Amino acid sequence: MTSVTSETASVTASVTSATATLALAGDTMLGRGVGELLAGPADHLSGEIRAHLAAADLVVLNLECCVSARGEPWDAPGKPFHFRAPPRAAGLLAGLGVGCVTLANNHALDYGRTALLDTLGHLDRAGIRTVGAGATEEEARAGAVLAAGGLRIGVLGVTDHPDDFAAGPDTPGVAYAGLPYGVPSWLTDRIGALREKADLVLVTPHWGPNMTTEPLPYVRSAAGTLVAAGADLVAGHSAHLFHGVAPPVLYDLGDFVDDYYADPDLRNDLGLLFLVTLDGRGPVRLRTVPLRLEYGRTGPARGGDREWIRDRFTAACAALGSEVREEDGLLVLDLR
Repeated sequence: MTSVTSETASVTASVTSATATLALAGDTMLGRGVGELLAGPADHLSGEIRAHLAAADLVVLNLECCVSARGEPWDAPGKPFHFRAPPRAAGLLAGLGVGCVTLANNHALDYGRTALLDTLGHLDRAGIRTVGAGATEEEARAGAVLAAGGLRIGVLGVTDHPDDFAAGPDTPGVAYAGLPYGVPSWLTDRIGALREKADLVLVTPHWGPNMTTEPLPYVRSAAGTLVAAGADLVAGHSAHLFHGVAPPVLYDLGDFVDDYYADPDLRNDLGLLFLVTLDGRGPVRLRTVPLRLEYGRTGPARGGDREWIRDRFTAACAALGSEVREEDGLLVLDLR
């Protein structure tokens, strides 16, 4: 039998007993119309939503724009949208308590590589960690380790589109992986390496096309591979619609702040803020806050909007074998 020293036992017990709340928000776009309105945190998130963020030990979101005053629109066939937020957007995110953003998405280079480098600089000066993009391929693929409630959370960002945004050995860009064709070994290797530095690992992929109501088969397959490689939690985005949950996978976080057109049937103006309780062994419980997105401002969903979110999320989770219940006005799901 292997002996355990009192010191080792104490460290193990402290890690296991440590808990943290991780707030996860989906696509956050602070350019275009939102950028024109950009002001303080209270102007873009209601007090109730800001209170949920403030109560979390770590806030992570997908920043779906660059942050810069420079650059030219990325010239690519069939690219209709270019999102660029003014530099003061970094301060807004810091004011909301955001600790880390992933830039691995299809808008990080909307205004070119110079604007991406500006984005990294503005966020760094605001005290916000970044994953999923960098000045080189090595930087883009590197994860970040952040402290949260006594736990070390490793965060890794990756996107499966577009391939022309991919970072090169000496070229700024995003961490690109052709997930429809399988999870590359570099990504599973990175997860394993991050596990050696962190208590828990969060992988946050930008995967799949817009406006899908459920995860595509390749997304579900990739999620299984990421978990098998050591991801304790997978939180995806890209669809602009929240998807169901199959622990420990949150397939799509939906949208958080934007100025997007609201589809009357798919209702991308209704969303969720995801609050995950963690301990030293992984995710324990998920609480979700129903959201109503307006033009550049997000608040709690009420009445019929809230009921629509409840019914859709409950059905989406049931289709994946998970059960949702209501507690204290939130939609709750056990993660183990």
